[in-house]
Amino acid sequence: MVYLPPLRHPRVTWGSWSVDFSARVLTMGIVNRTPDSFFDRGATYALERAVGAVVAAAEAGADWVDVGGVPFSPDTLDVSLAEELDRVVPVVLGARVWTDVVLSVDTWRPEVARQALAAGAVVVNDTSGLRDPELADVVAASDAGVVITHSLAAPRTHLRRPRYDDVVDEVKAHLADRVQAAVDRGVPEDRIVIDPGHDLNKNTRHSLELTRRLPEIADLGLPLLAAVSNKDFVGESTGLPKPARLAPSLAAASACVLGGARLLRMHDVAASVAAARMLEAVLGLREPTGLRHNLEDDPDDPAGPDEVTDVAG
Repeated sequence: MVYLPPLRHPRVTWGSWSVDFSARVLTMGIVNRTPDSFFDRGATYALERAVGAVVAAAEAGADWVDVGGVPFSPDTLDVSLAEELDRVVPVVLGARVWTDVVLSVDTWRPEVARQALAAGAVVVNDTSGLRDPELADVVAASDAGVVITHSLAAPRTHLRRPRYDDVVDEVKAHLADRVQAAVDRGVPEDRIVIDPGHDLNKNTRHSLELTRRLPEIADLGLPLLAAVSNKDFVGESTGLPKPARLAPSLAAASACVLGGARLLRMHDVAASVAAARMLEAVLGLREPTGLRHNLEDDPDDPAGPDEVTDVAG
């Protein structure tokens, strides 16, 4: 069974960018300018490589690219405000010269968000769920969007052995509360995306339960982001190391889309975009790009040729 969530604000406009989330499955590329990132371990730490990675993701079909300067995990090096600004803002400035792709900044710090938006980002991706209310003020004072993510611990702190009576009910209630907090600070509801936070302060069983019951989260009525690419719950579910997790990551992402997600945060952009196009066709959101299979002319058929059509993609 597939699920098309009842979006309260299907078409959104953030800055100069507009999209109808009821008609698309979007792909978000990931560029981390950190020497100790979860997946690429610093491959895009150099400024020119980070900017190049944003441009490459856009050329591979990404609808937007998320730029981060601080890993979520507290087991990595501490990063000061000044260092985070130095990592993130030049990437946004440099990438904006080469591409008009949507850029988001992955941060919980209001000043980083403020300067990144001034540099050309149009979305703030806050994995702390607006723990700092000033971040909501920064978004409210702009025309930017914001991703509100479920996580329980303060940024870059451990939550050992997280416990939930019902992880789906508690994540849904927490997100609803954080959305209301944003609206109370002046953020229009149509600029908010929600993210259940797979693996963030959750174990593998929690993340799998969220995936199975994602329609319950999507029922909040806001565009839902699924950030599942190469995560630990994918590795622990399959026994595969990070370099071998593309196929199960795409499977997890597809399950999320069929459960109501409309935005996928993925490392392998080209594969993810292809999967998104197929999912859109399955959901009836797009026409096939061509119709030939079992519609070819049969020279022995006295009824004459069948119609073969090309369909715009």
